[in-house]
Amino acid sequence: MLCLGGRQLFRTRINNVHAISKYATFSFLTLSHFHSRTMSSNSAQKIDGTAISKSIRDNVASRIQELQTKHPRFQPQLVIIQAGERPDSSAYVRMKAKAAQEVGIQYKHIALPAEATVEDVVEIVKTLNNDDAVSGILVQLPLGKHVTAEGERTVTEAVKPEKDVDGFHAYNIGHLSSRTSDPLFSPCTPTAVIRLLESTGQPISGANAVVLGRSDIVGSPVASMLRNRDATVTQCHSRTKNIEAIVRNSDIVVSAIGKAELVKGCWIKPGAVVIDVGINYIPDSTKKSGQRLVGDVEYLTAAEVASYITPVPGGVGPMTVAMLMENTLKSAERLWAISRNRKVQPLPLNILEKVPSDIEIAMAQTPKPVTQLAQEIGLSPDEVESYGKYKAKVELSVLDRLAHRTDGKYIVIAGITPTPLGEGKSTTTIGLAQALGAELGRPAFACVRQPSQGPTFGIKGGAAGGGYSQVIPMDEFNLHLTGDIHAVTAANNLLAAALDARMFHEATQSDKALYSRLVPTKKGKREFAPLMFKRLQKLGIDKTNPNDLTPEEITKFARLDVDPETITWNRVLDTNDRFLRKITIGRNPTEQGHEREAGFDIAVASECMAVLALATSLEDMKNRLGAMVVATSKQGAPVTADDIGVTGALTVLMKDAIKPNLMQTLQGTPVFVHAGPFANIAHGNSSILADRVALKLAGTEEGDSSDRVGYVLTEGGFGADMGMEKFCNIKCRVSGLKPDATIIVATTRALKMHGGGPDVTPGKPLHETYTKEDLVTLKEGCKNLVQHIKNSHKFGIKVIVAINQFASDSAAELALVRDEALAGGADAAVVSNHWAEGGKGARALAESVIATCEGPSNFKFLYDLDLPIEEKISIISKQIYGADGIELSDLAQQQVETYTRQGYGGLPICMAKTQYSFSHDPKLKGVPSGFTIPIRSVRLSAGAGFLYPILGDMQTMPGLGTRPGFWEVGVDEAGRVVGLF
Repeated sequence: MLCLGGRQLFRTRINNVHAISKYATFSFLTLSHFHSRTMSSNSAQKIDGTAISKSIRDNVASRIQELQTKHPRFQPQLVIIQAGERPDSSAYVRMKAKAAQEVGIQYKHIALPAEATVEDVVEIVKTLNNDDAVSGILVQLPLGKHVTAEGERTVTEAVKPEKDVDGFHAYNIGHLSSRTSDPLFSPCTPTAVIRLLESTGQPISGANAVVLGRSDIVGSPVASMLRNRDATVTQCHSRTKNIEAIVRNSDIVVSAIGKAELVKGCWIKPGAVVIDVGINYIPDSTKKSGQRLVGDVEYLTAAEVASYITPVPGGVGPMTVAMLMENTLKSAERLWAISRNRKVQPLPLNILEKVPSDIEIAMAQTPKPVTQLAQEIGLSPDEVESYGKYKAKVELSVLDRLAHRTDGKYIVIAGITPTPLGEGKSTTTIGLAQALGAELGRPAFACVRQPSQGPTFGIKGGAAGGGYSQVIPMDEFNLHLTGDIHAVTAANNLLAAALDARMFHEATQSDKALYSRLVPTKKGKREFAPLMFKRLQKLGIDKTNPNDLTPEEITKFARLDVDPETITWNRVLDTNDRFLRKITIGRNPTEQGHEREAGFDIAVASECMAVLALATSLEDMKNRLGAMVVATSKQGAPVTADDIGVTGALTVLMKDAIKPNLMQTLQGTPVFVHAGPFANIAHGNSSILADRVALKLAGTEEGDSSDRVGYVLTEGGFGADMGMEKFCNIKCRVSGLKPDATIIVATTRALKMHGGGPDVTPGKPLHETYTKEDLVTLKEGCKNLVQHIKNSHKFGIKVIVAINQFASDSAAELALVRDEALAGGADAAVVSNHWAEGGKGARALAESVIATCEGPSNFKFLYDLDLPIEEKISIISKQIYGADGIELSDLAQQQVETYTRQGYGGLPICMAKTQYSFSHDPKLKGVPSGFTIPIRSVRLSAGAGFLYPILGDMQTMPGLGTRPGFWEVGVDEAGRVVGLF
């Protein structure tokens, strides 16, 4: 049959009523509409892809500007990976780069050599997947000739579906083909086709549509998208028979078959909408290049018949780029929302009326995988280092990534003066975190110390909380965790061994021999170790060649000349072992009579642990470790770890320990467990780094509303006179962080003991004073609580009293404590039953915390660092403990003078005293007065950055009692820990 011009064909048929009826049946246009369009113009209306794409790009640009006005850090970024320099690929890349620049999308082009392997490209893709700044990843296809179709599929599927703005990932293609789901992204060219069709205003639903081509890039996705819009779709390809007849029966024609001007006007059904996706070049002598760009459709003849038609160029091409920009914005918006969502999925609690043992409750709960928790709180996969299924270390790089955020609210949890009855400070910390996070849906982080094996197997027990407010897995929390305490022990003892070895070698060698061994000749060359330059600088020697030192300089450099009587560095062990408090070392004949008296401390009392807790970075930790003073030379100079040459090795031993440990509560909210300095010996707070990471994860972006603010609950050891005072005067000085409030935990039972209640003896029943209502004794004991409230206000921070409820508490007793707390100056006082009810029981406390923490912090320090050492000790003793004054022993006075002379007088004070009283005497309960604090000695923690006076009989190595807690501990037949607590 002769293929007539489109309009001639129509006019022939218009005279035949039957023909009119026939074509009216198949067309989605009404006869009158079709007639008016064909009779009122000489050709089809051109679908101007350039104009429509400009409108879309303008909208993208406007949306980006709108979001950036509210959230200045919002910035979509498109990354295109290109292998080789194919001219057509490079042209497409330039076109996409230009469009991105015009709309405000940050653009990055990664150019790879043509021979780049699939593995090379996939590795780059993986890096981009984990880069929060990247919104969209596009791999420009084709890759090199050596890459097969399977290789290209491997590359496209390496792109995370969430960043697959090209829409080629199997996940997105699969969802595109399903009627019951939507892809994250639709492929750009097919989406452009649909948008061009929709721009005509002609209905797709019910129309007959033909798609020429079955490629995964255009043909098949377009067919799926038309089908999902209720069109009846026929998909043709090179082996399809009677293509002309199929096209003539179609209201919509989409051609993506890649054959120049294959579709003629006589193929087109009058009034059909034609979308030409083809990009083909044909010879044209009139063009400078000798060729002309055309589509799959013969435009001039098709335009005579169709109602709407896309030109080539100027149709689908610019729309494809516009869709890429729109997809990139869509991705950026979704990823931005996810990064700000921080929605923690709570774990359900099966609360029993009769509360089981702590370990039974912990074992009954199945934690969520720590990787899931990390994702929920906003950590990226490369910031999380898993240690098993339920605990992980967090990389410090998160602080750089989130440096722009405003910190969340910062709350220190303290307590009244401890008693053997327990106050539940750790339990309150965890219960409140569960209430804020699981019950109220606010970002909430608990930051607690890692328990030492000493109390775990001794009397006090662990620090995981209790009842239905615990850290889980509880056994892993209390035993080893990720090995941080072991790392501290190893570092501490390496330094002790190095010190004794150095003293031995100095005592048994001449200056020349000693120097030759310290700075040996290797391969004919003699060099100082890098750390030795610190010692040379300290000695005022500016020489860099070991052979240039004079004999006098060699002596000064090689001999530390330690005075054994001044050694303050003990070995440590993470076990309560009273028989190691004082020992004699060096008794083997190989030590040639160089014996001395020494001792062991508990591992968490090591200065290495205090350094870990106060370090602000890996470099800062290294500097602090190097600055640790272990003794004084016979000339009166401090001897440091740097002088001994062990700093680098100590840092290596603790390089992983510096990363905070991530765990979870019984209700699946996050907990950072990091460092474990004792509060009655060291400063008693978890690490600065854990707090800083938590504060950023709980923080807000510019433009966020106030209800997005999160909360960080960090626990100070023992009573507020110890953990909180040291938190404020030591930890906050180093970190620069300001707390918004303190929570003081109290119980009626503990307050009754401070009010004069009978002593408690382990193994014997409690006196009825503690199990029945006794308002008189309780009111007297509330004076201890009020004193802690007053002390807290001296730091300018708000005070919330958490009344940890027991089943035996009467309503009158709870009301009395609340009234006394408010009368004593507390900003709020709330009864909390988190031990028996979990987060639900602490909901009122959580609401009180949110209300109280509104507004800025008025935090201030108790004393100035420039004051003399003795005066700073006196200020703490008088203002916090209520003492009349202090009394330094002769040794303490001598040590104060030495430290002042050595330049350490400007350090803060870390008091080492009993936790059981405001005073130095554990027997003095309540609010004692009329006492003087005896200072037995003063030790220096130069690396940690504080001086610690030792009060009274305070021991740095605890001992095991007659009936330690280890008696019940074991494993069952399934290998699970039992009897821990």
